[in-house]
Amino acid sequence: MTLHHDDNDTVQCDLGKQAMSRTSVPAAHDDHADHDHAHAFEWLEALRILFVALAAAAVWFRLWEPFTGVSVIGVAGVLVGGWPIFKEAFENSIARRMTMELSMTIAIVSAAAISEFFTALVITLFVLVAEVLEGMTVSRGRSAIRDLLDFLPRAVAVRRAGAITEVDADSLAVGDAVLVNPGGRIPVDGTVISGHSFVDQARITGESLPIEKTAGAAVYAGSINQSGALEIRAERIGRDTSYGKIIEAVEQAERSRAPVQRLADQMAGYLVYLALGAAILTYLITQNIYSTISVIIVAGACGIAAGTPLAILGAIGRAARAGVIIKGGLFLEQLGKVNTVVLDKTGTLTFGEPEVQKVLPCPGVTEEALLDAAASAELRSEHPLGKTIVACARAQGRPLSEPERFGYTPGRGIDAAIAGELVLVGNQALMQDNGIAVSQALLKGHKNASEIYVARGGQLLGAIAVADTVRPEARQAIDAIHLMGIKTILLTGDAKVVAHVVAQQLGIDEVAADLMPEDKLNYVKRLVAKGRVVAMLGDGVNDAPALTEATVGVAMGSGTDVARDSADVVLLGNDLVKFTETLALALRTRRIIWQNFIGTVVVDVVGVGLAAFGLLNPLFAAFIHVASEMAFILNSTRLLPNRVGGKRANH
Repeated sequence: MTLHHDDNDTVQCDLGKQAMSRTSVPAAHDDHADHDHAHAFEWLEALRILFVALAAAAVWFRLWEPFTGVSVIGVAGVLVGGWPIFKEAFENSIARRMTMELSMTIAIVSAAAISEFFTALVITLFVLVAEVLEGMTVSRGRSAIRDLLDFLPRAVAVRRAGAITEVDADSLAVGDAVLVNPGGRIPVDGTVISGHSFVDQARITGESLPIEKTAGAAVYAGSINQSGALEIRAERIGRDTSYGKIIEAVEQAERSRAPVQRLADQMAGYLVYLALGAAILTYLITQNIYSTISVIIVAGACGIAAGTPLAILGAIGRAARAGVIIKGGLFLEQLGKVNTVVLDKTGTLTFGEPEVQKVLPCPGVTEEALLDAAASAELRSEHPLGKTIVACARAQGRPLSEPERFGYTPGRGIDAAIAGELVLVGNQALMQDNGIAVSQALLKGHKNASEIYVARGGQLLGAIAVADTVRPEARQAIDAIHLMGIKTILLTGDAKVVAHVVAQQLGIDEVAADLMPEDKLNYVKRLVAKGRVVAMLGDGVNDAPALTEATVGVAMGSGTDVARDSADVVLLGNDLVKFTETLALALRTRRIIWQNFIGTVVVDVVGVGLAAFGLLNPLFAAFIHVASEMAFILNSTRLLPNRVGGKRANH
C-alpha cells in the first residue's frame, strides 16, 4: 500500500517494490535467517494491530477518558498504530514524493483533530491489516520462484582422498567425485564415473521419461536419480550448471520491469493526485470535514501498483515451474500481444531426425532384399539419410555386407560395389544418369519423404521413404494457437513440397520454403515492419537471426546454445503444447492486469464522487478502499502456482 512518486513519475507500491527489487533470490541455506526475520516482523505487526484493535474497542465503549474532548487511549492507539504510516509519509515528503501514506496520514490526523478517534483508529487498523495481507501475498509470489532453488540439495556426499565425506554444496569444486544415492537430487553438471541408473531430468531437458545413465554419460544439476547409485565427476557447479542458468534467467526476469508495470506506477501517482485534489475541492465547496476525509480515504491505487508486479511475478514463476523460462516481464507482456506465430520446421514441428517411414519394393522384390542392398551400400556413408537406412536395417537384425568400393556424387547419391554388383542409392537424377527407369508412382503418398531409389545390377529394386517425423503434439499446439485468433506461418529451408505437406497436415496458415537463414530474417523483419507482433519459434543456429529480430524469440530446449541465447523465451524440452500454454498464460496475465486497471479507476472515481456528495462516511470509505485494494491484489494471485498436498503444482 506504500506508494511513492519520484521525479520520473514512478509510483510503486512499497511491498510490491520490495518484492521486485532484490538483486537475487536467496539461496536455500539463507532461508532460515530470512524466515526468522519474517517471523519477528509478523509478531511486531500482529502486536501493533492487536493494540490498535483494543484501543478502538476502548474508545467505542468510552473506557477511561479522564479528559473531556480528548481520548488518551485514542491518542495512544493512533500514535502506536500510525507510526509506520506517519514515518513513511514524512520520509517521502522530505524526498518530495507523492505517497498514499501522505493521504492516509492526513485522513487519520484530520479525524483525530475533530475528536473522531474511533474513525481514526479504524482507518489505521484497515491500513495495517491491508499492508500485512499485501506482504503475505507478495511473499507467496516470491516463494514460487524460491522453490526452484530449494530443489537443489545443500548437503552433498563426495569422495576425497579415498574417503567419503558430506560437505555443503557451496564447498564443492570442479573435479570432485560426487555420490548420489537412489532418490537423491544431482547437485552438479558432470559425467558419470561409475554406476548405473535412470535419471529424471525433465526439469532441465523437458524429457518426459527417465534417461538411462552409465559410465561416461552426462548428467545435469536439478535432475533426480531414480534407481541405482551414481558417482559423478563435477564439471560445472553452482551458477555455472544448467539448472543454475535457468535460475539466473528467472531471477533476471523477476527484476525486469514490463512497460505495463511502469504504466501502472504512473497511473497510481495520478490517482493519488486525484484523491488530494478532489479532497481540497470538496472542502472548498462543502466545508464538510467528514466528506473531505472520506474523499481522501476512499481513493486507493495499490490494486494496480502492487497487483501488476505481482501478476507478472506470478506468471513468470508459474511458467518456470512448467518448464518455460521467460527472460523478462517485457517479453511476457509482448507474448500477450502476439498476433502472428512463425515456426521453423526441422527440430521444431518435427523431431529433426529422419526415420524410415516405408520400404517400397518393386514387384518381385522383397522388402528385405531392398533394405539389405541399400543399407550395405550406405555402410560407409556419412549422410544423415544413409545413416538412417543403416540404423533401420540393424534394428531389424539384417546382415549387412561391407562394400568393396564406395563413391559419392553430391546432389545425386552413392554408388557401391557389393559382391561384384553395382548398387545405386540416390535420387531420380542418379538413376537416369545410369540408364535406370524410375516410376514416380513408387513414392506416391509419401510427398514429404526424401527421394531415395535403390538399384542393383542395373535393375530398380524400389524406393525407401525417409522423412522427418512430425511431433505428435504439433497439431494440438497449432489448433490451440488458432483458437486464440493468432495466425501461423511456417518458415523452412526444406523443399516446398515437403513444407506444404507438413503445413497441410498441421493446418498452418502460410508457408515459405527453400529459405536461407538471411531469408528467414528478412521475412520476420517484413512482418514486424507491417506492425505484426511476431513470436518466432525455432531451434537451430539458422534460426538465431530471426529469433533476435522477432518481437519475441522462442527457442526449443533441445536446440543449439546459439538459439537459446538469442531467444527471449526458452522451452525446457520440446513440447510445443508448453508454448501454447505460455501464450495462454501471457494473454491471461494481460487480461488480469487490465481488469485491475479498469476496476481501480472505476472504484476511485465512483467512490470519490459519492464521498464528495456526503454519501460515504469515513468508516465506509476506509472499508471500500481496503476491500477493493485486496480484491485486485487477490485477482493477481490467481496467476500464482497452486498448492497441491502442501507443494505447488506445476500448472
